[in-house]
Amino acid sequence: MAAQPFDDRDGWIWMDGEFIPHRDARIHVLTHAMHYASAVFEGERAYDGVVFKSREHSERLHTSANLLGFKLPYSAEELCRVKAELVSRQKTPNCYMRAIAWRGSEQMGVSAKRDDVHVAIASWPWGDYFADKMKGVRLMIAPWRRPAPDTAPIASKAAGLYMICTLSRHAATDAGFDDAMMMDWRGQIAEGTGANIFFVKDGVLHTPYPDCFLNGITRRTVIGLAKARGIEVVERAIWPSELASFSECFLTGSAAEITPVREIAGLPFKPAALTETILNDFAALTRRKSAA
Repeated sequence: MAAQPFDDRDGWIWMDGEFIPHRDARIHVLTHAMHYASAVFEGERAYDGVVFKSREHSERLHTSANLLGFKLPYSAEELCRVKAELVSRQKTPNCYMRAIAWRGSEQMGVSAKRDDVHVAIASWPWGDYFADKMKGVRLMIAPWRRPAPDTAPIASKAAGLYMICTLSRHAATDAGFDDAMMMDWRGQIAEGTGANIFFVKDGVLHTPYPDCFLNGITRRTVIGLAKARGIEVVERAIWPSELASFSECFLTGSAAEITPVREIAGLPFKPAALTETILNDFAALTRRKSAA
């Protein structure tokens, strides 16, 4: 049975200051964001009725928009209130949320200074990002690389930066893998197509330094959880030649949450004690009402 399309669902979407029926959320074909990727977004999850790290996500949406040269017409506080109300209206206490801001259709062409800025927030039930994720996912090496920080606004969660992620993910699934691990322009390990990456070696967590990709909110949460347990975390340049020296590997992100990795381009990894500890600690954190 085919999955239900996202434009044909019951429920509500908040758009430009009001809640409207899900099916009525429409934009014009000559919207600037559709042609020039002038959009920024956030992926978030609600657990037991509470949006996890809601304020951090709302603030990052503002930062992302500012980096693309536009200002959101709603404050972080207003966005947090909307998300909380949306979870209640949808009657989905455990769900995925997508907030997006984009330039409109007042002006067409590369320049977009006269375009209005629009904001919308949607939510829907979404379980694990990867099927059977606890088995561990298989990654190939992505055919595309994360760009240098002087070639793209790498600190913005901008829609255009995900084009190479889509291409890499498609290449991976076409080749029989679950996802791809991306290098950066230098050839160092960067991240997955939509998630940050961690490795384990001799009880120490190693993760690439985020100087050309998004420093994820879940990534920062995991670092905090590890340090609270006295687990050493090293943020550094990691080269592909080091992969064989690591025993465990996992991905982190709002969609992926904590996802173990069992293979990267033929090299095996076995989810073990440290990965399990982080998984359990993250689950305990997100299931607390105080997580907001």
